Amino acid sequence: MTLWVLTIVGLAALIAVDFFIGRKPHEVSIKEAGVWTVVWITLAGLFGLGLLVFGGGRPAGEFFAGFITEKSLSVDNLFVFVLIMAKFAVPTQYQQRVLLVGVLIALVLRAVFIAAGAAIITSFSWVFYLFGAFLIWTAWKLIQEARSDEEDEEYEENKLLKAAERKFGVADRYHGTKLWIRQNGKRVMTPMLVVMLAIGTTDVLFALDSIPAIFGLTQDPYIVFTANAFALMGLRQLYFLIGGLLRKLVHLSYGLSIILGFIGVKLVLHALHESGVHVPEISIPVSLGVICAVLVVTTVTSLLASRKQAAAEAAHAGEDTRRSGVDV
Repeated sequence: MTLWVLTIVGLAALIAVDFFIGRKPHEVSIKEAGVWTVVWITLAGLFGLGLLVFGGGRPAGEFFAGFITEKSLSVDNLFVFVLIMAKFAVPTQYQQRVLLVGVLIALVLRAVFIAAGAAIITSFSWVFYLFGAFLIWTAWKLIQEARSDEEDEEYEENKLLKAAERKFGVADRYHGTKLWIRQNGKRVMTPMLVVMLAIGTTDVLFALDSIPAIFGLTQDPYIVFTANAFALMGLRQLYFLIGGLLRKLVHLSYGLSIILGFIGVKLVLHALHESGVHVPEISIPVSLGVICAVLVVTTVTSLLASRKQAAAEAAHAGEDTRRSGVDV
C-alpha cells in the first residue's frame, strides 16, 4: 500500500508540474514537445531501472515490455485524436490543455479497467483464453482495416457524449479555457469540455485491447498501472512532436496487429500451461525482443513506402504539367 501511495503521489506531482508549466494557452512548438517527450521517456526509463535495482530483472523486463507495447498502441490513438481535434475545430493554442485533461480522464478510466482485470484474473484463470482470443481477433480486424481502401475517416461521437450534450447543452463557440458558461440563463458545456470528454471516453475503446495486451505480459497490477501511466502521460507531447509524421506510418496497423496477435498467442499458451497442459511459454526477454523488432521494421518500411509514394506522386504531377504544356 505504501508503494502504491508513493507512486500515485509521485505521478500526481509530475502531472502538476507539467500542468503549471504549460498552464497558459499557447501553440506547442516542436522543441517544447521534443523536450517533454524526452523527459517522460527518461522518467519511464529511470522507473524501470528502479524496478531492476529493487525488484530484480523480471519486474523490470515486464515493465519495459508493457511500456513499449502501451506506447506503440497509444500512437494509434493519435490518429483518432487528430480526427477529434478537426471535428471540434479546436484552436491551436487550446489543444495542449484539451489533451492534458483528456489524457487524465483516460488514465482514471484505465485504472478502473486495470483493477477490474486484476480481480477477474485472480478469480478466473480461464479468462486468459478469452483475452488471448480477443487479441487475436483484434489483430485480424486491424489487418482487415489496414487493407481496406477507406482513406477519409471521420470521428463519430459516442452515445455517452451525445447523451451529455443533450442533457446539458453546448455553447456555440469556445470561451477560452472555460468548461461551463451561462447562456440564456442556463448553465451549458463549452466545446472545450466536450472535446476533453471525447478524448477521455474514446480512449476506453483503445483500452479494450491494450489492457488485455499488457496483462499478457505481466499479471502484476502495479506494473500494468505504471506502464499505462507513463505511456499515456507522454502522449500529449508526442501528439505535437509526430503529428506530421503520423500519415507516413502507413504500416503501423500491420505492426500493431502482429504485436497483438503475438501477445494473444502468448496468453493462450499461458492459459494452457495453467490448465496443466505441457506447452512452451514465451519469456519476457523474447516478448520484448519481438515487440521492439516489429516496431523498428514497421517504422522503417513505413518511411520507405511513404518516400516511394511521394516520389511517384511528384513524378506523376510533373508528367501532368508537361502534358498540359504540350496541349497548350
